[in-house]
Amino acid sequence: MTKAILVSATGGPDVLEWADHPVGEPGPGEIKVRTAAAGLNFIDVYYRSGLYAAPTNPFVPGAEGAGTVIAVGDGVSDLAVGDRVAYVVGLGSYAEERLLPADRAVKVPDGIDLEIAAGAMLKGMTVEYLLLRTYPVKKGETILFHAAAGGVGSMAGRWAKSLGARVIGTVGSEEKAELARANGYDEVINYRSEDFVARVKDLTDGKGVDVVYDSVGKDTFPGSLDCLKPRGMWVSFGQSSGSIEPFPMAVLSQKGSLYATRPTLFTYIASRDDLVNSAGALFDVIGRGVISIDVNQRYALSDAGQAHEDLENRKTTGTTILLP
Repeated sequence: MTKAILVSATGGPDVLEWADHPVGEPGPGEIKVRTAAAGLNFIDVYYRSGLYAAPTNPFVPGAEGAGTVIAVGDGVSDLAVGDRVAYVVGLGSYAEERLLPADRAVKVPDGIDLEIAAGAMLKGMTVEYLLLRTYPVKKGETILFHAAAGGVGSMAGRWAKSLGARVIGTVGSEEKAELARANGYDEVINYRSEDFVARVKDLTDGKGVDVVYDSVGKDTFPGSLDCLKPRGMWVSFGQSSGSIEPFPMAVLSQKGSLYATRPTLFTYIASRDDLVNSAGALFDVIGRGVISIDVNQRYALSDAGQAHEDLENRKTTGTTILLP
């Protein structure tokens, strides 16, 4: 009997239960994967807390993972038993074994460890679509990235620098500021001791930045808008501090004819081609050393509750993985 983390009722980290969880054989178009590692992300918290509604009850949380294919269903031709794969889906990675639609998995190149792949997929492909597709960053532009020492922010710093951008980040401590600088940020603002809006204006001679990437939400709004130059873009892709209250669209015109978007990774990798291309771009920059995946925390999968508590209390940096 395999085990998994189950959520029977949404709530705090204490609702994460380590329990027996039988896994059947793959059906048509499916694969069965033995988990090497699962990534930890805020989307897991959103499902656990009930902010996002899970389609079944109970459910196994976990959006990303990596492992080895141990069985394939009918109609699966591009994956085979023994292949090393990684994936991002809405739920299910907090398990020793799982079933997965084959078209949602990608092969992990030789030379990239499965633990790295497990912790890189969601955050890394998020950085890919943010920097290359939502607002394609160009050489000479200046960007602001909140939560610069977090998993997404850590990858974004070096990737954006490789595109020729000037990169400003915000963090909540001096320790995290050092991490951000080590990951390519030109300027780092400690929002606990500085007014990040005023500091951004100082750093840009009053002009503002071309784009703000904001996964924080409530605590950085509307300040993020005030950091933008006229016709700049605010990219809101998360709400780690809480959801943003509804606001009048006229605010965007009042603050400089701004653009605003609320993208999600799952839209950007909905097609098989988009998934493969996004993962390919990520594996390429990892393989070339453009970005490094810093796995700063490892927890036993059975200790997922502690991992969630530490994530929500902002005690983690970089990438965190859960190990069966």
